[in-house]
Amino acid sequence: MAERSTAAVDVAGNSGDEPLTAKADQSTADGVAQTRERDTADDSAAETKGPSSPPGATTPPELHSGHKLARRYRLEECVTRLDGFSSWRAVDEKLRRAVGVHVLPADHPRGRSVLAAARSAALLGDPRFVQVLDAVEENDLVYVVHEWLPDATELTTLLASGPLEAHDAYQLVSQVAQAMAAAHREGLAHLRLTPGAVLRTSSGQYRIRGLAVNAALRGITSETPQRTDTEAIGALLYAALTQRWPYENDAHGLSGLPKGVGLIAPDQVRAGVHRGLSELSMRALANDGATASRQEPACTTPDDLVKAVGEMPRIRPPEPAFTAPPEYQRTTYQQGTYGRGPQPPGSTQVIQAPPPPLQSRTGKALKWAVSALLIAALGLGSWQLADALMDQDNKSGDSGTSQTSDDGDKNKPKPGKPISIENTQASGLGGEFKQSTESGATLWRTATYNEGPPLAPYKPGAGLVYDLGSENKLTDATIKLLYGGDHTSISLYAADSMSPVGPVSSMKKIGAGKTTGSSLKIKVNSKATSRYVLLWVTAVPSVPAEKYRGAGYRQGITGAQFKGVKG
Repeated sequence: MAERSTAAVDVAGNSGDEPLTAKADQSTADGVAQTRERDTADDSAAETKGPSSPPGATTPPELHSGHKLARRYRLEECVTRLDGFSSWRAVDEKLRRAVGVHVLPADHPRGRSVLAAARSAALLGDPRFVQVLDAVEENDLVYVVHEWLPDATELTTLLASGPLEAHDAYQLVSQVAQAMAAAHREGLAHLRLTPGAVLRTSSGQYRIRGLAVNAALRGITSETPQRTDTEAIGALLYAALTQRWPYENDAHGLSGLPKGVGLIAPDQVRAGVHRGLSELSMRALANDGATASRQEPACTTPDDLVKAVGEMPRIRPPEPAFTAPPEYQRTTYQQGTYGRGPQPPGSTQVIQAPPPPLQSRTGKALKWAVSALLIAALGLGSWQLADALMDQDNKSGDSGTSQTSDDGDKNKPKPGKPISIENTQASGLGGEFKQSTESGATLWRTATYNEGPPLAPYKPGAGLVYDLGSENKLTDATIKLLYGGDHTSISLYAADSMSPVGPVSSMKKIGAGKTTGSSLKIKVNSKATSRYVLLWVTAVPSVPAEKYRGAGYRQGITGAQFKGVKG
């Protein structure tokens, strides 16, 4: 049976490429102590007591609600105060939006490593991670500003009401593993991947917060960062399937496993667990080459886990439950008792039979008139139909081209049918799409640019990736736009995954279009077949100022529909 790794976690990746950390601050390239962060005030009491403050740590300055950093970030609520640092919910008064802020003294022993980790995470720019917006040392303080997602829910909160459905657990491990694989390819590790660090947005997309920064705030290191993050993903999947933490100690609001039983598979902890996901979690919870699954090798890196998820049969979402309408109830007035008082006991209600319809002299005359009209209508219709058929036969005989071979019908292209979209996310290539919900509708909006319509040379473009569930022979696509005006240019490319690696020019272009309206229909190349489609915007219209947004060049995607033939 596998045991929990007690090895510390190192920030440096094993990909062989120069890590982004080195680009931001060379001090982190040598394995500077990274720190585990308490993401919320709901972490377990054991973690709260955690390691003591490092030698030389100074007392954090007295901060309070209403305090303003850099004359811009107004602190609102303290969510964590631990190990010489504090974390706050704040307001960016310049952009009028909520943000999160980590604050610690400038002479704190981990101040430099926190700054370096924040700057390296900001260079990644992957939308699957909560983005670092600012990292500054000022007035004897070091503070890191990051996104605040008010519509997102922590995995800790989701698991409080019970384990996840198989489809939700599948999406969790798939999205988190792909995101961490991309981070490790750039030399970045998380090292603090707990249920509190994973958020699910209202659209069902999972996002990870605290990449590198959470570890830098707490200072635990290891020689095997990829294995540590992979084991953490396995623990998240285990908790999602069983609502239990896969070790003996209780943590993150979840009960641990019984003492002395070791690590047992999720389908042995709870009935009805998906067997494939159960085996996948055990393959990820591996240490020193050991694994609880005897049939498959251990997954020791996020890339191994992504490959294992891809080899699994796709898990479909559950069918929506249908509630049958209540049985029809006859009312009293239909039974002839409306307006009457209750019948005395023992009495029998007499219901008079209605008279036969149309038995009077007027009724008989009416029946004969209706019958005559029907006969006349049938005769007229038959005559017109016969006349039309005779004309068609005459035209066919004159032209001699009325016959069509079966081969001609077979050569006609089949009309495309709507294809359901399984998932949508920003591509991370070029400019960035941001997801937002306005008036109950979900849309993806680009950044605002000072010049346009072409985004170049500032950005080569901005992209969204759509998952169509399986390989499809596409025929056309209809894109709904938020703004009209001169002009919007969109191209479609066949991608190899939900996280395609650029440049875009290396992908197969399957269609393109340009419009000045709020809708664009693109005819797809006749031989285009793909499961993943990259929507690439290269030009956007000029838009006047709106609430919280100034005038400039931007566009929003309010919906997309793809048509084609399966396979």
